[in-house]
Amino acid sequence: MLTMTDKTVGAIRDLTVGEYLPHRAGLRIAPKPGEEGALEFSLASDAWSGDQVIEKEGVRVFVDPDAVALLEGKTLDAENDAQGRPVFRLTS
Repeated sequence: MLTMTDKTVGAIRDLTVGEYLPHRAGLRIAPKPGEEGALEFSLASDAWSGDQVIEKEGVRVFVDPDAVALLEGKTLDAENDAQGRPVFRLTS
């Protein structure tokens, strides 16, 4: 199962707090079409059918069923880039 660092929780919380996003919004991780083994990250208003939902401190990550095996035993970490935007990375 994928785990999240405290930095990741804060980054996702910052991204999903807003007047136009529902309280159930989260970060969705799915396979990137046409790129074997690559993943894409996007904001989603809720989990898609079949998604695995990982929750920590009220923050949610939705994992596409086809990405679950790629994320097994991984940790999702976050840090800010030079412009202050969160950058997510996976570690073992």
